[in-house]
Amino acid sequence: MQKKSGRTRLSPQAGLASASSGAHVTSAIGMGESAGRVRARRSSIFTQTVIWVTGLVCMAFLLGAFAQAWSNSQLAQQVQVAQRQLDNVKSHDKALKQAAGHYQDPAVIENEARQQLGYTRPGEHPVVVVGSNDSQQQVSTHKTPVQHSDNYWQDWWNAFFGN
Repeated sequence: MQKKSGRTRLSPQAGLASASSGAHVTSAIGMGESAGRVRARRSSIFTQTVIWVTGLVCMAFLLGAFAQAWSNSQLAQQVQVAQRQLDNVKSHDKALKQAAGHYQDPAVIENEARQQLGYTRPGEHPVVVVGSNDSQQQVSTHKTPVQHSDNYWQDWWNAFFGN
């Protein structure tokens, strides 16, 4: 070992010995690391820390972007489902409006009242035809002249027991 101007110099064989035995041996014999080596190690640790922090930040941004993309995908699916439901409701609304328009016609109203409810016009008498092979009753009406009498009780008698 040679010492010049405050620096410690190792011979090539001493450098091999210290490199193979590690940093603890040099500190054990009273030889500390040089300021440049300490600075280089600090710089290396700082660089590694910056790289790791940068990597973590990039991973966080990447994870956030994937989460946002997944959320957008879920929202797009919900919008499609809502759009299908809206289309179904619109078509149902259109059908109901057409049916309401159809039932505004007086002829349709009269026909439905006669068929569904069995209504008759004044002066008509319903006739129920009962068939052996037909489970539904068929109602047909025919006009008969109505005899109006001045006797109120006679009209009731005729309504219940016929003429």
